[in-house]
Amino acid sequence: MSGHSKWANIQHKKSANDAKRGKIFTKIIREIIVAVRTGGSDPNGNARLRTAVLKAKECNMPKDTLERAIKKGAGELDGSNYEEFGYEGYGPEGVAILMDIMTDNKNRTAGEVRSLMTKLGGNLGATGCVSYMFSKKGIIVFDKKVITEDKAMEIGIDAGADDIKDEGETIEVYTTPDSFENVLKAFDDANIPHLQAEVTMIPDTYQQVPAEKVEKVLNLIEKLEDLDDVQAVYSNLDIPTDYKA
Repeated sequence: MSGHSKWANIQHKKSANDAKRGKIFTKIIREIIVAVRTGGSDPNGNARLRTAVLKAKECNMPKDTLERAIKKGAGELDGSNYEEFGYEGYGPEGVAILMDIMTDNKNRTAGEVRSLMTKLGGNLGATGCVSYMFSKKGIIVFDKKVITEDKAMEIGIDAGADDIKDEGETIEVYTTPDSFENVLKAFDDANIPHLQAEVTMIPDTYQQVPAEKVEKVLNLIEKLEDLDDVQAVYSNLDIPTDYKA
């Protein structure tokens, strides 16, 4: 099941500074509020909320912040009404861009996203123009110092994983969204710590970009990620081996 995936190549290390952490917290809080409003405040019966709480804990969100977000979603505290939808389009060099949006002001968000895309060499497209290139999957990433590919396959496949990939310094375990929690729990029960675990959109095909053009694409992705109303940005960027940041 070994192979080469470029998923890890387009992940950006988040800064540990307070400003960046604050933005991450804001996005997670919104996700928790909507998850509670759509599926209830009991994580045991709300898979979306369980995933959001997992992400909050991995980002070291304070317990009281997490609890307030759940109460806002349940209507016990005042909170904004968020609408969620997606935007999609193209970045520089024809790279596919897919965005998860969560906002309390759709007109504001549309203006911000469109302006940024145009300014930085991209353009918004019609619904469906690139989303067909992506699949929703769970992914769990491990440092190869803590687990071998064979061991990951043994645990992962038994728990319902779809694929295991050796990426040099890491092992990536892929799952369906439905089996993600079971597979993650199997590794947790085996006391094998993960570097990252999430349900995300992963491209089925990748767009090759010349090394000298990569920075332009990454700049657009990072600027979109910085917008408060953009929950997540996905792309099919293939970063060449000769690219240097």
